[in-house]
Amino acid sequence: MPALADLADEDCVVLGLPRGGVIVAVEVARGLAAPLDVLVVRKLGVPFQPELAMGAIGEAGIRVLNRDVLHMARVGIHEQRAVERREQAELARRLAQYRAVRPREPLAGRVAVLVDDGIATGATARAACQVARAQGARQVIVAVPVGSGDALGDLKTGADAVVCLSTPEPFMGVGHWYDDFSQTTDDEVRKALVEAQAWLDTVRGNVTPSPTAPTPPAEGPTS
Repeated sequence: MPALADLADEDCVVLGLPRGGVIVAVEVARGLAAPLDVLVVRKLGVPFQPELAMGAIGEAGIRVLNRDVLHMARVGIHEQRAVERREQAELARRLAQYRAVRPREPLAGRVAVLVDDGIATGATARAACQVARAQGARQVIVAVPVGSGDALGDLKTGADAVVCLSTPEPFMGVGHWYDDFSQTTDDEVRKALVEAQAWLDTVRGNVTPSPTAPTPPAEGPTS
């Protein structure tokens, strides 16, 4: 990971933003020989255009709102709260799924490397930065393969550093820059977490844990 080579000697934790960011984070964690964990955040989509983020929520009660989008889309407080309630329920469901196979990696005093598959508005990444700081990270770095230049600029107020390999103009959305942007599943996230820990234990000379993950809670409908 040449773009993150300066972190090779740091005490890092690589945090994938579920779901797609976890698959990218696997490669970052291997490149740094660092533990892989997840940091669960949920985008708050505009009711009539869910892909457009009006904000995001994260673990520890973190909540970030994009006032410009709220104003432009004319989203009322009741609509906003309804979206928040729905996404809070999904956030809790995902936490239960992922923590069944991977206890939270402590961040206190460590470098948190937040990885997503790309950044369009930056709302979820800003929420993730706040969660990482709330958990005690001494430094927060956002790393993505592709992103919007405007959103990345805004992120610099919440992160200590932002690393992005490509900032195409016009941006046209994250999925446009992938050959395969199919949805990552909860099963794939759990498998990635278990296999990453097994790989790290092998590299560090620890006893390799069984690759078979504990049985997680039953999955419900997802969006």
